[in-house]
Amino acid sequence: MLVALDGTVLVVVQPALRRDLGAGVAQVQWTSTAYLLAVAAFLVVAGRLGDRYGHTRLLLTGVLGFAAASAGIALAPGVGWVIALRAVQGVFGALLQPATLALLRLAYPPERLGRAVAVRTGAIGAAAAAGPLLGGVLVALLDWRAVFLLNVPAALLIAALTLAVRVPAPEPRGPGAGLGPAGPVLLAATLASAVYALAGVPREGWTGAPTLLGFGAAAGLGALFVRGERRAELPLVPSAVARSRPVAAAVALLLAVSAGMFGALFTATFLLQDVRGLSPLATGIRVLPLTALMVAGAPVAGAALRRYGARRTALAGAALVVLGIAGLGGGGGVAFGVLGAGFAAVMVTATGTVVGDAPAGYAGVVGGLKQTAMNVGPSLGIAVAAGAGAGVSGAGAAARPLTALACLAALGLAAAWLLPGRPRGAAPEPAPEPAPEPKPA
Repeated sequence: MLVALDGTVLVVVQPALRRDLGAGVAQVQWTSTAYLLAVAAFLVVAGRLGDRYGHTRLLLTGVLGFAAASAGIALAPGVGWVIALRAVQGVFGALLQPATLALLRLAYPPERLGRAVAVRTGAIGAAAAAGPLLGGVLVALLDWRAVFLLNVPAALLIAALTLAVRVPAPEPRGPGAGLGPAGPVLLAATLASAVYALAGVPREGWTGAPTLLGFGAAAGLGALFVRGERRAELPLVPSAVARSRPVAAAVALLLAVSAGMFGALFTATFLLQDVRGLSPLATGIRVLPLTALMVAGAPVAGAALRRYGARRTALAGAALVVLGIAGLGGGGGVAFGVLGAGFAAVMVTATGTVVGDAPAGYAGVVGGLKQTAMNVGPSLGIAVAAGAGAGVSGAGAAARPLTALACLAALGLAAAWLLPGRPRGAAPEPAPEPAPEPKPA
């Protein structure tokens, strides 16, 4: 909730931040980009560190560092300090996110894990929805710095709860030697290059020199990372995780569906304001069904996951997301509601699968992979939307990007089909009894 609230509240306060610090548009954009790059680069590394050194310790470190960075941003004398401290905040945000998922895996038995994941998903949706409203109130009554000061008491409360709650210690995995620096550095650089290239597509286009350079760097660094992982005695992404079909399918599902959804929201914002002439407030009200159905749909999705299994629940959720994206061209609240309900089902199912089906002792690293997909997906979706013409004025201007994004989200259907079909906790089908041997004459 802390991270989700911080992400959405910043969108509202950026104009006030720009005026107060005399910053340019590009500098204000980097207050978000720097955070996104840091989070995406370090999530998997943070999860792996939690698996080896304890998720409670990583959560405590992450939340205290997040509070310190937030306090520093509130006191920053210039936009350069804000950008640098947002990157620091992103590193600590990366530390705490996989730890929360891993602690759920340790604290809840498999048959109760889906309910806990549903509560987490609903809380994230509620926090994300409250961000713009809370940001507007704080800026109106105080100023933009109050938004970051608000993080400090919330983070200190989380730290106190972290110290008070006891969960089973994770089972130690692998040899005693620590992780080498090459794998984490290469993975962080690969992800940062990819996210940087995607973030620049709306400005540079798919064929711009910075975009091509970023993707080329990501491809080269990624190849070096894979080569090093194959030779490493203690790889960053263990082979048990890399070979897990449920984990790979859940991560691919989240990547495709989050890309489609956030790219569609990016497109719909331009459609409603620039084409239909709605105000930002009216646009926010039009989008409210998405948040309401996401929050209300999370417990329903958790119940469906327990009854029908991951595959059928995820297929239904991904199909609703595709239908919702396709219907956004009309700008009605029904399409937003369908999109929110589908995304809730996908989030609950994929998160429950990633955490519940993770190989023993590796809940942190798979949690990092899941959060990485959730950070890279929106950048990919916005890049696809911008490349397909989102933001162009005129009747029917949103049809092309929404079609492209619906096709992108539809790739999640193939990933959903690879998820486990049996409800969690259900007994496997009994093997057929062997035929009796014929008695000798």
